[in-house]
Parts: sequence; structure tokens; C-alpha cells
Amino acid sequence: MNMKRMRGRHHRTGGSSGGGGGSVRQQNGQIPLNRNHVFDSNGPDLRIRGTAQQLFEKYLQLGRDASGSGDRVMAEAYFQHAEHYFRILNAMTQAAQQNQQERQARQRPAAAAASDDSEGDVPAPAEDVSNDKGKPQADVELASAEV
Repeated sequence: MNMKRMRGRHHRTGGSSGGGGGSVRQQNGQIPLNRNHVFDSNGPDLRIRGTAQQLFEKYLQLGRDASGSGDRVMAEAYFQHAEHYFRILNAMTQAAQQNQQERQARQRPAAAAASDDSEGDVPAPAEDVSNDKGKPQADVELASAEV
């Protein structure tokens, strides 16, 4: 094997370009918080693949089944796995709410700036000016003749 080729193989910072079965990870090494992300879970005695929601429900059901059959140790192992995916779901929900709040916060100042700019660009009509310079010439002459 060529050692130079092997050195850089597992240091990608994301994306799925090329072979290998590596999972997509962000630059900080964490799995992206996406509700549609598929996990490969190695449970206590079996391997399950699915989204966090699917894995949570599956391990919860397996825990109930094991508890019903009297295997308390296996039931606890399944419930611990279910709790892990429950925590992942909560983290995803919190991240989605935080992203939504950040988007709304960015949109509010932009919308306020856009409305302020649009109001400042419209010139005032000539009739609204209250001094004599804004009045038609005939009105100025009539006003001075009446005095």
C-alpha cells in the first residue's frame, strides 16, 4: 500500500465525495443536527438503522417487549439506548428553535431598515409646505393685497 495515499484519506471535513463508508460530520466532529439524518445504531444485541425518531421508538418498543418477557437487564439496556436518541431529538429541536430565532432576529432589522429607507425616499407633496414659498404665486399676491 502507498503510505502517502493512506495518510489523507480520513481527514475530510464534510461532504460525500468519493468512496468509503464514512459518515458526514461537521468540522467540529459532531454529527449534523438534521431530522432526516440516518444513524447506524449498534444496540445491545442487534444493529438498527434509521432516523433518531425511528430509533427512539424502536428501542422503546424493544425495551417494553423485553420488560414484558421478564428480561430486566436487556430491557434496561434498550431503554438506555432509547434515552440516548431521545436526547438527540431534544438537541435537534433546540437547535432548530435557536436557528429559527436567529433567522427572525436577522430578518427584523433588515425589514425595519427597508421600511425606513422606503419612507425617506418619497418626496413630500408641494401642497403640504406651510410657508409662502410653497404656495402658488396667485395666492401669495392675494394674501399681500388683502393686508
